Amino acid sequence: MSKEQQTIRWGHEALCLEILINDDGSTRLTHLGLPGEADSSPGTPLPLVEVTAAGHGRGWSGSRLVDTGLGGRLRHRAHQVTRDGDWHMLTVHLHDPGTGLSAEVTYRSPDGVPALRSEVTLRNEGQATLHLESVSSLVVGCLTPNGPAAIDGADLLWAENDWLAECRWQRQPMRLTTPALSGRVRYGHGKAGFALNGQGTWSSCGHLPMGGLTERHSGRTWVWQIEHNGGGWRWECQEHDQTAYAALFGPTDTHHGWRHPLEPGTAFRTVPAALSFSADGGPDAAFAALTRYRRAHRRPHTDHQRLPVIFNDYMNCLMGDPTTDKLLPLIDAAADAGAEYFVIDAGWYDDDNGGWWNTVGAWEPSTSRFPGEKGIHEVLDRIRERGMVPGLWLEPEVIGVRSPMAEALPDEAFFRRDGVRISEVDRHHLDLRHPAARAHLDRVVDRLVGEWGVGYLKLDHNIDPGSGTSAHAGETPGAGLLGHNRAHLDWLDGILDRYPHLVVENCSSGGMRWDHALLSRLQLQSTSDQQNLQLYAPIAASAPTAVTPEQGAVWAYPLPEDSLDEVAFTMASGLLGRIHLSGHLPELEPEALALVHEAVAVYKAIRSDLPQAVPSWPLGLPAWDDPWIALALHAATTTYLTAWRRPGGEATATLHLPHLRGSHLHADLLYPSTSQATTTWNPGTGDLSLTLPTAPSAVLLRLAGRETSVA
Repeated sequence: MSKEQQTIRWGHEALCLEILINDDGSTRLTHLGLPGEADSSPGTPLPLVEVTAAGHGRGWSGSRLVDTGLGGRLRHRAHQVTRDGDWHMLTVHLHDPGTGLSAEVTYRSPDGVPALRSEVTLRNEGQATLHLESVSSLVVGCLTPNGPAAIDGADLLWAENDWLAECRWQRQPMRLTTPALSGRVRYGHGKAGFALNGQGTWSSCGHLPMGGLTERHSGRTWVWQIEHNGGGWRWECQEHDQTAYAALFGPTDTHHGWRHPLEPGTAFRTVPAALSFSADGGPDAAFAALTRYRRAHRRPHTDHQRLPVIFNDYMNCLMGDPTTDKLLPLIDAAADAGAEYFVIDAGWYDDDNGGWWNTVGAWEPSTSRFPGEKGIHEVLDRIRERGMVPGLWLEPEVIGVRSPMAEALPDEAFFRRDGVRISEVDRHHLDLRHPAARAHLDRVVDRLVGEWGVGYLKLDHNIDPGSGTSAHAGETPGAGLLGHNRAHLDWLDGILDRYPHLVVENCSSGGMRWDHALLSRLQLQSTSDQQNLQLYAPIAASAPTAVTPEQGAVWAYPLPEDSLDEVAFTMASGLLGRIHLSGHLPELEPEALALVHEAVAVYKAIRSDLPQAVPSWPLGLPAWDDPWIALALHAATTTYLTAWRRPGGEATATLHLPHLRGSHLHADLLYPSTSQATTTWNPGTGDLSLTLPTAPSAVLLRLAGRETSVA
């Protein structure tokens, strides 16, 4: 068989994938990059899939390579190239005659976007049950050219993600975790390398389910994401045979207590994973490609193009204490400011004067907070009268231990371990695989949306009940959690199928469940619960790494005691995302309120450009304590740039805009109009010098030049 016949070549103008089929039928991904690139010639490429099962060896994992694992035994059986609209698809069929295990590795890529999506389906065609312990979603063993020099010059990227401190990207040399070994010692038995795991029910608690690798000299960069709405995920980026590889997983036995009995005739599908790359544009270009991929993959919705302004009564405002008397003046102030949605946040169901935490679950309106014949409908009607769409906060997956629903629903409708219903911080957790749990939530949504006319739901999730549920006989908690997570996605699809114009926000104690599995369905992502406007700046600026700009909800919450610079600072934070307006607007002084109104008007003037724009960071991805922070969004003919200056730094910063190098740049101040900002442009270097005389302060600029395209 010729070399041409042994190689699968697949892709499009922005992506080329090559898989080598060896004489024994084993398959190896040998190239992933741009068409026409030189072959990276990795030393020993890795199998397309890693599979471990009890009694069948551990395969390769970390920096160990043992070909007794099931993944190493799979052999090529067939492959198909297909097309689904704008998506190119390659399915590689593999089979192990010894066990009867078959695998379908399905790669998808949107036309013209250097991004790859992968998932694996295993089937048991044998006679004996296979007890799966881990299955990779994506393995790429050719991230760097062969040889130690490429790894010497590579940096790892990952994002720490904590409550009130979300989306903090880190960068370090790969050699810090994968040290170079000399002499006759070679990798193959050690544990050196870098890996991250998600655990529990919050997919992004501790870290985003993302990572990356970038080469310092060439700018070649890979960025990946695991598309899973639970905490059971893992990725590792390490060295094998002098080449960097990445392996992405859903839950595993070692790290999440996940096992799955694959009985004869049954199938198991992994959680999806995706990877984008840039040949020479660094992390900015790779994140731009990932942004385009996310837009191509998500569920279509009118909200993604309209970008209405949202007022939410929670942050730096009512803080879970809504009443008719408190809401009516806020509704008028929000409408006057230009809000188009008004969301009543937590507390609207509370008749216990703040003691609602362990009673939630029925989601009926409070009669004490909303007295009178019409009750809460007086407030909902007022929102509509002022030309806005009403919204409500909901925490659907939890039932308080004192809620009537805790007794009304059967034990089987809740998370359980060892036959005992789980109670976490005085709450039970619904298992949406059970029809009673799903029927209950469907009734709640049908009442709020179908009967009340609510057009926006903010779905929160504020507990982590741990490893999962073993509600079914012989089920590990990790497997139960994966089943619930998939049922949760199916439930979300169901409510959006019934109510296609409903806007749904993904929230979980701020950004503790920040993943593309949810964002491929839901319209907005809560980026944080951070109440300090200065600490919110790095979160707002980094958000487009993990969510498309038009889905990133950023609080803009001026307080009466804020200075005018602080009001402009917090309003500017939302202008390149989705404004979540809040704060006690009726109590603001006229000058401060004018800054709020001006910001909303500016946002409405530019928002039509945001759904097509891609991000970059002219000062690099922000660190938590950086005195200067900058985010740019590149639209077709315009670049929008938000810059924040916090105390502690110089009054002038130099922002790098290489895509505008050589152009005759016009820098227009869009917000705030009162700013004393000054700019100087150097066309030869593509650098913009920006001076903000005071700190804290922030501005939004519009930059137009001859060249505005981005890689």
